[in-house]
Amino acid sequence: MKICVLASGSKGNVTYVETKKHKILLDVGKNYKYIKEQLQSIDVDIKEIDYVLISHLHDDHISALETLVRRVKPTICLTRPMFLELPDLNAYERILIYEDDIYLDDVVVKSIKSSHDATDSRNFLIEEGDSSVVYITDTGYVKAKNFAIVANKNIYLMESNHDIEMLNNGPYPKWLKKRVLSDYGHLSNNAASFYLTKLIGPNTKKVVLMHLSETNNSKDKSLLTLTDTFKEYEVDFKNVIISDQNEKSEVIEV
Repeated sequence: MKICVLASGSKGNVTYVETKKHKILLDVGKNYKYIKEQLQSIDVDIKEIDYVLISHLHDDHISALETLVRRVKPTICLTRPMFLELPDLNAYERILIYEDDIYLDDVVVKSIKSSHDATDSRNFLIEEGDSSVVYITDTGYVKAKNFAIVANKNIYLMESNHDIEMLNNGPYPKWLKKRVLSDYGHLSNNAASFYLTKLIGPNTKKVVLMHLSETNNSKDKSLLTLTDTFKEYEVDFKNVIISDQNEKSEVIEV
C-alpha cells in the first residue's frame, strides 16, 4: 500500500491511497488541476483513479468532485445522507452508498462515524492484508469505543487542527472559536496528541499530522505538543511528519 497526502488544510484536503488493484482518493478538496499535477509528480495518471471516498460535504473536501465525475468517472463512495444532498449525482451511475464497511477486492474500508457540523461525516480505516492506514480528520472528538478498531495500525493520518491558546487569542469571531472548539468542530493539537498515545502500537510506522489551521496553528506548535504529550505518557515514537496546505507529503509505503 502507498499513501501520499496531496494537500491538507482549511483550503483543501486530498489524500492518495494505492493498493494492489486500486487507486483511491480520500476526499477531493482541491481543484482538478492541482490534484492532476500532484498525482503526476508521483507518476500517477489521474485517469487511473477508480474510487473516491468522501468523508463529508464541506467544500474543502469535495471541491473537485464535479470535475472528477465529468472527466475521470471514478466510483464515488458516500453515505446516503451525503448522496441526497448532492442532486447533481442523481444521474451518475458509479455511486457506492456505504454505511459501515466497503469491500473492494482484497481491500476493506471501515467507515467510522465522526463528530462534525456536516450532513453525516466519517473517518476511515483502510486495510489490505497486513497493511493499514487510519484517516481521522474533521471531528470534534474520537469516541473511546472506536479506539480498539483503529489501534496499532501502520499509518495514522491525524487531524491536529489548532493550538487552543492561539485560537482563543486569535482573530476569529467568538462564534467561530466556539464552533472549532466544540464537539462538532476540529481536533486541537492536545486532543490529537492524546488520542495518538492511545492508538500507536508496535505495528505503527508513521504518523502524519493533518489539517493544520493557517491562522491558529503552526508546524512547530503541533510537533512540540505531540512531543511533550508522548513524553508525558511515555510513548517512544518519533516517525512523525506534518502535511502541508499546498505541497504533497512524501510517498509512504507499507
